Amino acid sequence: MAEHRTMQRGALLEAARTLLSEGGTDALTFPALAERTGLARSSVYEYFRSRAAVVEELCAVDFPVWATEVEAAMERATTPQAKVEAYVRRQLALVEDRRHRAVVAISASELEAGAREKIRAAHGGLIAMIVKALEDMGHAEPRLTAMLLQGVVDAAVRRIELGAAESPEVVAEAAVSMVLSGVGGARS
Repeated sequence: MAEHRTMQRGALLEAARTLLSEGGTDALTFPALAERTGLARSSVYEYFRSRAAVVEELCAVDFPVWATEVEAAMERATTPQAKVEAYVRRQLALVEDRRHRAVVAISASELEAGAREKIRAAHGGLIAMIVKALEDMGHAEPRLTAMLLQGVVDAAVRRIELGAAESPEVVAEAAVSMVLSGVGGARS
C-alpha cells in the first residue's frame, strides 16, 4: 500500500511538472492532474490538500537536484573564476530541463507564504554556493556580489525562456562574459 501511494504521488508530481512546463501555473489544476494520471479528482486531494502543497512538494523534490548539478559543475572547476563560470553555465544549461521549467513557473506565480519561503530558502542555498569563490577572488562584499551575479543569471534564464532572437548559447556566452568581467574587477 505504501509503495502504491509513493508511486501515485510520483505520478502526480510528474504530471505537475508537465503541466507547468507546458502551460505555466494556470495549467496546474486538480482536474488536469487527475486527467494526466488517470485518478479521480477526489483522489488527488488524498495526496495534496491544495495546489500550493503540490508546488511545495515540487520545490522540495526538484530544487535540490538542480542545485546538486550546479554544485557538481562548480566542484570540477579548479579556479575561483572557473567556479563562477561553471555556476552560470550549468544554471543556463538546465533551462531546458523540465524540473527547472517547473520551478521557474512556480517562482513566477502567486504563492502562499510557505511556498514562497521554501523557494527563497532554496535560492539562498544556491547563492551560498558561489560566495566562497567570490571571497577567493577578493570581493569585500561576496554575498551581495553573489546576489547580483544571480540576478544576471536570472535575466539570462528569462531571455532564453522567452525564445529571444539570440540562441541560448549566445545568451550564455554574454552572461558568462558579463559576470566574469564584472566579478573579475573586484576592489578590496
